[in-house]
This record gives sequence, structure tokens and C-alpha cells, in this order.
Amino acid sequence: MHLAVPVTARLSDLDRFLRDVWLECCGHMSAFEINGNRYASARMEGEMSTKTPLRGVLDLGTKFFYEYDFGSTTELVLKVVALRQQGTPKCAVQLLARNEAPQVSCQQCGAHPATQVCTECACNGEGWLCEECVAEHECGDDMCLPVVNSPRVGVCGYSG
Repeated sequence: MHLAVPVTARLSDLDRFLRDVWLECCGHMSAFEINGNRYASARMEGEMSTKTPLRGVLDLGTKFFYEYDFGSTTELVLKVVALRQQGTPKCAVQLLARNEAPQVSCQQCGAHPATQVCTECACNGEGWLCEECVAEHECGDDMCLPVVNSPRVGVCGYSG
């Protein structure tokens, strides 16, 4: 994913955008790690607030990290790849480009694309099922979540 983020934005703005577009399932806590400093969602005591402005912690070339959900953690590696003069509409985080959803074949029949993933089997890298095979899956279709374009697919209650 490529984003345009105003330098006046706060880490909390970037956090909210990542949650809204790619990660949010159950209101879990999150944190950035930038140059050895941790900036966590405000709900965590003893941590720095994500209200920190980007201009104070990020520079061109900075590689930093983001974690969502400290139980079944989704980890992202982020990098500032360019600075541009033009701002974003309403000074908001703006999506510039996004990956195409990966195509995964059903692991049971291999004939159709997977549309569901079993949360029980996903822990072992298994359980990717097409519509036909999900009905006969041993864990039951109530354990399945939709296949969506997110690193959080099949985790917790994430459904896109």
C-alpha cells in the first residue's frame, strides 16, 4: 500500500487509517516503533501517546514498524519513500496505490479460488476453502471468515 500522509498528521491519524482500511476487527491496541521509540495507542498506560506529529519522528528514508493486536499480532513494516510538496485533500491520509488481492486456491479441492479461511486451521497455514468445500469442512462454516485483501485475513474476527 502506498499512502500520502501530511507531515502535520499525527501517528494516531495514520493508526486510524490503517485500522479502517486494512486491520480493524475488535478494537485491539496498536503501536508504532520508530527509531527505537514506542508510540502506543492511548489506552496503554506507561506508553507514549500516538498524538505525536509525524514531522517530529519521521524523515525521508525512515523505516518503522506497526503492530495491531498484541495477542494475534499483525505486524507491518513501513517506510517513508518520498516527500512531496503538494498536500492531501483536507490534510487527510490518502491512499495512492494498493496491491491486488492475492489469488489463493482452495486447499481441499484445488479447483476453485478460496473465498473463506477457517480460523482454526489458519494457525497451521491451512483452511483456505472455496464456497463448495466450506460447507463440508470439519471445523464447520461458523469458524470461517471471508478471504479479503488484508494481512489480517483469517485472524481474530477480521472480515474486511
